[in-house]
Amino acid sequence: MTGTLSLCATPIGNREDITYRVVRTLREADLIAAEDTRHSRVLLDLYDIHTPVTSYHEHNKYEKAEVLLQVLREGKNIALITDAGTPAISDPGEVLVRRCLEEGIRVSSLPGACACITALTMSGQSARRFCFEGFLPPDKKDRQEILEELKQETRTMILYEAPHHLKNTLAELLSALGNRPVTLCRELTKKFEEGMMTTLEEAVEYYRENDPRGEYVLVIAGKSRAEKEQEKSAHYLQMSLQEHMEMYLSAGMDKKEAMKAMAKDRNCSKRDIYRMLLEEGE
Repeated sequence: MTGTLSLCATPIGNREDITYRVVRTLREADLIAAEDTRHSRVLLDLYDIHTPVTSYHEHNKYEKAEVLLQVLREGKNIALITDAGTPAISDPGEVLVRRCLEEGIRVSSLPGACACITALTMSGQSARRFCFEGFLPPDKKDRQEILEELKQETRTMILYEAPHHLKNTLAELLSALGNRPVTLCRELTKKFEEGMMTTLEEAVEYYRENDPRGEYVLVIAGKSRAEKEQEKSAHYLQMSLQEHMEMYLSAGMDKKEAMKAMAKDRNCSKRDIYRMLLEEGE
């Protein structure tokens, strides 16, 4: 029988934020795969965990995954930890998880600390529907494509950012998304934890005078449905009635269906559409 890969969430700041189950699993595993072995050793020593540790990080995630798979094939159990939080969230652990599942090796995820959920719940922004973007890509073209997609996002958006990039990222977000509500969460679970509820415009202004400190999670309000409807109506109002009608007729609608769709697009009644079409045809 093969072993089990256990994804063990570790504290994102306060070292008390670790579960009994994670501590037990780390003690009982045959091997711990850690993002930074020196960083993790501090936590392991604190909880009197003496399991052998090996490195597994962004720069060796593919080749080391194959080494770890062989250990699992031999029936040994591996506990995977990241520097902070839940493995596989903005973390190379997703590569190892995928390879295990491809080979039918059991993967178990042990719940615990996760920065994006911690920030969302304390942000004051809507938590009913949300999407996690993580760090924006460093490549300029990829970054612009992602920002373009986020313009139309109606769900609450969660992004990570390092302090030395925060000012530029806030300026880019303001330019791309407009002046959205945002909560800037930093130093989560630590002594100087803070959640600053503001707007992107005010945040840009604030950090002109204040230096960012600590790792940030940005929780940004999505575009409202009312705003999307207004933009949609504005787009159709730029078309002539005949162009608008032809768009739907060419899609296979009859005139009655087309006028109904046009009325919805232009936020008016079907009777108004009929009247305007008659006047335009005179």
